[in-house]
Amino acid sequence: MSKRLILVINPGSTSTKFALLEEDVILFEKTLRHSIGELSGFRKIADQINYRKNLIMEELTKENFNLESISAVIGRGGVIKPIESGIYEVNRKLRDDLIEAARGEHASNLGGLIASDIAATIPAARAYIVDPVVVDEMTPVARISGHPEIERISIFHALNQKAVARLYAASVAREYEELNLVVAHMGGGISIGAHRKGRVVDVNNALNGDGPFSPERSGGLPARQLLDLCFGGKYTYDELKGMICGKGGMLAYLGTNNFRQVYEMADAGDQKAVLITDALAYQVAKEIGAMSAVLAGKVDAIILTGGLAYQESHVEKVRSRVEFIARVVVYPGEDEIRALAFNGLMAMDGRIEIKNYE
Repeated sequence: MSKRLILVINPGSTSTKFALLEEDVILFEKTLRHSIGELSGFRKIADQINYRKNLIMEELTKENFNLESISAVIGRGGVIKPIESGIYEVNRKLRDDLIEAARGEHASNLGGLIASDIAATIPAARAYIVDPVVVDEMTPVARISGHPEIERISIFHALNQKAVARLYAASVAREYEELNLVVAHMGGGISIGAHRKGRVVDVNNALNGDGPFSPERSGGLPARQLLDLCFGGKYTYDELKGMICGKGGMLAYLGTNNFRQVYEMADAGDQKAVLITDALAYQVAKEIGAMSAVLAGKVDAIILTGGLAYQESHVEKVRSRVEFIARVVVYPGEDEIRALAFNGLMAMDGRIEIKNYE
């Protein structure tokens, strides 16, 4: 039996990453860079579909791959309505929502659209998206914020959190749906989720000001002091949005979002850098503790992942505060290409259900 080919597409704001895999082996992988000038001619992000799709097809054709053998084309999920975790076949409703972008324009919206267009040209291929950032499995009690005008919402690194949770489950010969896990994704943003029997029942909003601060996001800020900044006349709305996401966190304190550089500063004796790295680890550990309470202390493992997990000193600072709760396992970085392909293989093997977007 010949092995199945999977094409994976992960669009970013100024790049398009894609890879062709034979089962779980990468045959070809490339990142296409797009200049601001090249993209400025497109009024909406959805208008870039053909431009990016044609570039991908040109590269694959140059490598002489037999594209007719592709079984699945998997795109990164976009900003659509809140949905349960899983793999979804791209249907008309999903395409319409990705194009309309009613919940926000984002380059990841192109993933499912390009996948759908490419799959339509290959007789045996089907198009899917997997675990977009809007995956929402929070319980009703977790949605309560403290005021009825504001509801807690689920925006987090669903793709990587779910992928490493399944990897850990496989490593201990268990099903993901049997375990209680706390997963901490630590990158440019930090999200920490309580995974109860295969569902993320609570998680901090990693994008819009909740949970620990990160290299460039402020995390949860004291509400009254934030109000004073909002109405003090010093900052515009857009400037304050930037303080929360993009220009906050470590960048605001130390002038850089380069985590490795900050640890080099700390190792060289910069006491402010020492304090901020300690504080980041402290806040991550505190949020892990909170999510462990969500699981009533019944935690099978704590998983640390994302780019910051490459920094061993940081990992040890977090581990020292939380290892009394459960075993700490580290999966550094995030491999979105493999995570997307991994989900595709599980779906084609019948190990997970292919869901219908409605």
